[in-house]
Amino acid sequence: MALFDIVRSVGRAGLFSLSVFRASRPTADFFRELVREIYKIGARSLPIIAVGGAFVGLSVTLLGYRALDTYGAANQVSAMLGLGLYRELGPVLTALLFIGRAGSSIAAELGLMRATDQITALGLMAIDPVGKAVAPRFWAAVLCVPLLTGFFCSLAISASYFESVHVIGLEPGIFWQVLKDSVDFFDDFLMAFVKSAVFGGTAALVAAYVGYHAEPTIEGTSVATTQAVVNASLLVLMFNFVMSAFLFK
Repeated sequence: MALFDIVRSVGRAGLFSLSVFRASRPTADFFRELVREIYKIGARSLPIIAVGGAFVGLSVTLLGYRALDTYGAANQVSAMLGLGLYRELGPVLTALLFIGRAGSSIAAELGLMRATDQITALGLMAIDPVGKAVAPRFWAAVLCVPLLTGFFCSLAISASYFESVHVIGLEPGIFWQVLKDSVDFFDDFLMAFVKSAVFGGTAALVAAYVGYHAEPTIEGTSVATTQAVVNASLLVLMFNFVMSAFLFK
């Protein structure tokens, strides 16, 4: 019975995802909603992304220096940081921070819309609720998460440079040259943005699906928000493993 419930939920989620793509029409109203959502879930996520990126860069640099210095390879700390950021840490941590900040918001907003009958009202007015309330949030996440990942990695590298050069005492020229030689534009840099777009779309779809189908009560909205964060985070980690296994050499 439990297996049947899981299969049914996966099927409903797949049909919901198809309805989001079908409802994505390039109209003036759609673009207005898209710009509004980009500001709400993208621009407002910048502070937490900046703080997270800076401290990740500092932590990884300190850990990497201690490990590499044991083997006389302290100058390679920027290579370890760059590869770790663009291949794994940048896309994954940005997506997880995005889920906690914006994914929960998407689920809560749609859950409250369900609880207050706003979704039903849209249908009664012959307005597609998925196209009005879900599609703009989905595409905003697909666009914003790669940009936030780039911002996250930039702050992490800047913080690492400051610690490596001004605290540890490494040569700045060596730091940048090693970073440049180790990070490939296509295999590392571009793939980080591809993964981020997938993670952003996954997070938005999971949050929207859970919130859209939440029980029409305040408790249902609370449960949907929690489910959205947990399920989206687990899916991002799972997709990251699969994509890393097949995309990276």
